[in-house]
Amino acid sequence: MKLPSYARDITHWLAATLFAVAITSLLVWLGVNSTTAGMVFLVLVVCFAAQTGIRLALYVALLSAVAFDYYFLPPFYSLRIVGIEAWVAMISFLLSCALVGRLAERARGQARQAEQRREDVERLYELSQEMMLQEDAAGLIHDLPHLIGRIFELDGVVLYVRDLDEFYTSTSELPMSILASLRAMTLGQNPTQVIPGAFTARTLMMGLRPVGALGLRPDTLSREVATAISAQVAIALTRATAIETSARLEAAHEADRLRSALIDSLTHELRTPLTAIRAAATTLIEGEGLDEAGRLELAAIIDEESSRLDRLIGEAVEMAEIDANVVQVHLAPQHPRAMLDQAIEESRNALAAHRVVVAVEGAAGQNQQNNPAWFDPHLLGRVLRHLLENAARYTPAGGRILLGSRCSGDRLEFRVEDDGEGIDAADLPFIFDKFYRGKNGAGKGKGTGMGLAITRAILAAHGGGIEAESAPGHGACFRFWVPLVEKEPESKG
Repeated sequence: MKLPSYARDITHWLAATLFAVAITSLLVWLGVNSTTAGMVFLVLVVCFAAQTGIRLALYVALLSAVAFDYYFLPPFYSLRIVGIEAWVAMISFLLSCALVGRLAERARGQARQAEQRREDVERLYELSQEMMLQEDAAGLIHDLPHLIGRIFELDGVVLYVRDLDEFYTSTSELPMSILASLRAMTLGQNPTQVIPGAFTARTLMMGLRPVGALGLRPDTLSREVATAISAQVAIALTRATAIETSARLEAAHEADRLRSALIDSLTHELRTPLTAIRAAATTLIEGEGLDEAGRLELAAIIDEESSRLDRLIGEAVEMAEIDANVVQVHLAPQHPRAMLDQAIEESRNALAAHRVVVAVEGAAGQNQQNNPAWFDPHLLGRVLRHLLENAARYTPAGGRILLGSRCSGDRLEFRVEDDGEGIDAADLPFIFDKFYRGKNGAGKGKGTGMGLAITRAILAAHGGGIEAESAPGHGACFRFWVPLVEKEPESKG
């Protein structure tokens, strides 16, 4: 149990008295001379000055002087001082006690200040480390008041950030007068350092520009420490602002880059079928030297390239819808096996030269055949068709393409697997990025690099996901899933 301050003071004074009495009794019992007694009393005064402070040391010095005069200066057992030698001895003793006590007190104070400076440096270092380890700029600004309050043991810390015009505090809601005072300080309208609520405030400066204000309570920190904290916080605010500005500039640069990539890709991909259509149409119009077979071939070219052009425009529209977050999921009861068969039928031209295998696994397959699940067949059908056409493009004629589905826990899973040329390991982490085309895809010539990005976005809108695994020369396997809903979901309206 911790004693009150007044009880500790009484204990210290009582202990000092007992020490003086005990030392005096010991010296009298030993029968030492005045010189030895004076040295012992002097050591006693120095000890109390070094350990407890000058006030208690002076009290011990007074007790020691009385004991020294009474027991060790003639006439003995009397407080009278007789003779020049006795007066010189007493005055020398008192001056020595005062001087040595003062020196011991000064040394004690310097040691205390050195210890305080060491603690302050450690706390400032801890604060700087905590700020450097914080990667989130917005999170750092929000956490700064709590961080400063915890490290420096303060009751309250309030931070005003001028660029954001926001307040952050480690305490509960603060009166508007405090917040107004901090805001006014950054504008040079309130130079006063003491603001309402017993806060001591400082303007945070970065060069000649105020970046905010910091209020601390109570005012227990030295001016040097408070200045160092303010400087560190000002640097942290400037750094956080620079990071956010850099992130915005990077995002804008990335958006411009993607926009340019989209325009370049679409320009190239749209121009190719348009050139073929125009050349075929021009040849048909001129009609010179064309037989029936030639005209049919040109008509087939126009039809094929028109379909390709329609598909490219459709992908561009889908990507625009995804970027605008307007993709909507319309759940309907559907048998997964029926959707697989429909996707195969709609992709029959692309799959004509391949062997297609449908695999519906075990008990889960029986459940799929008997009980419909609720999902968006239109969205998942688009995903399946794209994956099937991709598999057909990269699988040699006669190769196998496996299409499967199963129920796994709370997910409805599908997979499209082929035994084609596979995906290069360096390309695999990026194949779902917009406009990315790996070296195998680039060699095929056709495609915008939007298909897999659209697929992933569709599944994300559906609450699902997709992943791919592959080894070059051993085919690729795409697995995707959506939440398994086996009864009509409740309406949110």
